[in-house]
Amino acid sequence: MIKETILTEKTARYFVLGTPSDKIKRVWIVCHGYAQLANYFLKKFEVLDNGENLVVAPEGLHRFYWNGFSGRVVASWMTKEDRLDDIEDYVRFLDTVAQKVLKEFPEKNPPELVVLGFSQGAATVCRWLCMGKTRATRLVIWAGAFPEDIDYFSNRTLFASLKPIWVSGTEDEFLTEEKVQSLLKNMKEKGIPFDRIVFDGKHTIEEKALKELEILLSA
Repeated sequence: MIKETILTEKTARYFVLGTPSDKIKRVWIVCHGYAQLANYFLKKFEVLDNGENLVVAPEGLHRFYWNGFSGRVVASWMTKEDRLDDIEDYVRFLDTVAQKVLKEFPEKNPPELVVLGFSQGAATVCRWLCMGKTRATRLVIWAGAFPEDIDYFSNRTLFASLKPIWVSGTEDEFLTEEKVQSLLKNMKEKGIPFDRIVFDGKHTIEEKALKELEILLSA
């Protein structure tokens, strides 16, 4: 048996909160976690809809039924099956979304571009910023971690320029404090500066922490 692959077009979707205008100071591209849909994920960011933020939520290219063969539909960014092809696919997709959104703004005075990845989306955006063409202003890792398959030594200049912000809840069932401390230690050892926001809560986007994040980005 011989495996063959082809590159094919696919209709993908993303959702937008806010309206492009000269008042927009910051464009956010926010990537959801495993087994979520972008339209529901975007609702978590409604607190940012103040006329100065444009929030864009792309959706993972793999949709599936969460329970059996019917009912709730969810999406993911990749699986272990043909993972490298999946990564290349979503890097192209996210570059395309970013390019289309940013075309709405003048090249000479574009808004800041904040890229936020939640849970599985954190690894997704890290790979995208390393492998893709999009240049972000800041990187936010929320309830997630850097993927282990990235060479951070060769990319440390990129990540240092993004000044990552790490956001996590004290009761996150998927990201223990021990793991967070290990990851932060690794960043320090690689010379990557970062800020951290800790909130009382679980594995979720929390409104107060999101407001704190906006204030930190505006400082």
